[in-house]
Amino acid sequence: HILLMPDGAEVDPSAVPPDGSQRTPPPAPYPFELDDFQRAACGAIDAGRSVVVAAPTSAGKTLVAEHAVRAALGAGGRAVYASPLKALSNQKYRELGRIFPGEIGLLTGDHSAEPQAGCLVLTTEVLRSMLYRGSELVREVRWAVFDEAHLLGSPSRGWVIEEALILLPRAVRVVLLSATIPNGAALAGWLAMLRQTPCELVHSAARPVPLRHYVASARRPRDLFLVQSGDGAAFDAARWESAVEGLSPPREPSEGGEKKKKTPQAADPTAPPTRRLEQRCAAAAELLYALAGGAAGEASARGADGGGAGAESML
Repeated sequence: HILLMPDGAEVDPSAVPPDGSQRTPPPAPYPFELDDFQRAACGAIDAGRSVVVAAPTSAGKTLVAEHAVRAALGAGGRAVYASPLKALSNQKYRELGRIFPGEIGLLTGDHSAEPQAGCLVLTTEVLRSMLYRGSELVREVRWAVFDEAHLLGSPSRGWVIEEALILLPRAVRVVLLSATIPNGAALAGWLAMLRQTPCELVHSAARPVPLRHYVASARRPRDLFLVQSGDGAAFDAARWESAVEGLSPPREPSEGGEKKKKTPQAADPTAPPTRRLEQRCAAAAELLYALAGGAAGEASARGADGGGAGAESML
C-alpha cells in the first residue's frame, strides 16, 4: 500500500507520523488472524488517515468499516456508513447492529431507526441531503465510510458520492470501500488533495472466495454445467460442449439481404478443441436468435389477425 499526500506525492506510510487529532481506538477483539490488507487499512485508521480499500468481493472489507466505527465511538464522536443502495444499507444496519448493540441507527428515506445512534447507516443520497441542510449530526461525525465507492465513476450516480465527499467537514476522515477500483492511486490522490490530509491506498488482489462459472443449457434448462471451478482453473470445454450440444450454427445472410436457413449441423469432431468451442458458441447464438425471432413473429401474426387481441395477449 502507499500513502498519497495533498501535494500529490507518494510516500511510505511509515515515514509520516500519525495524526494526533484522531485518538487511536483500543485493539479490536477479533478471534482470527487479519489479512495483510485488513491490517494495513486498520493501521491507517489508527493513524488518523483516510483510506481507500480495494479488495475483491467477500475479502473482508466490512471489517475495516467496523474499525472506523469503533475509532469514532472510542473517541466520543459519531460515524456514518453510506451505501448507494437501500437494500445494502439495510443489510449493513443488521450486520453492524450485531457488533455494536444499541449504537447503530438507520436512515434510508423509507425507514428510520435510532437516528440519534452513535453510527448511522444511510444511503448516500440521504447523507448528501443532510450535508446540504447543515444537519447538526454532521458536526459530530469523525469517520465516514462509503461503500461501493467505484460508483464514483458512474455518470448517473457518481456525482452524489462526489458531492458528499466535497461537503463533509474537513475534520472528518473517510474510508472508501470497493472491489473494483482500476485507478485507486488517482482516487486516493484526489481524496488527499480534496480533504487536504494524507490518504492511504490499500489494495489486495487475493480472492478468498473463488468464483465458479456455470452455463445454463437451452436444451436442458434444469441443468447447470460447471465450466470453470475457480480463479485460474482451466476451462472445461467438454462440459461446455455438453451444455450446447445439439444447437444449430447461425444463419448467414443471402445476397438479396434475406437470411437463408441452414440445416442444423453438429460440431466437427475432428476440429481442434478451440474450433469446436467456437462452433458451439455460434450455435448457441443461433438458438437465441431463432427463439427471439420466433416470438416476435408470432406476436406480429397475432396482432395482424386479431387486431388488438394480439397485443393484449402479449401483455
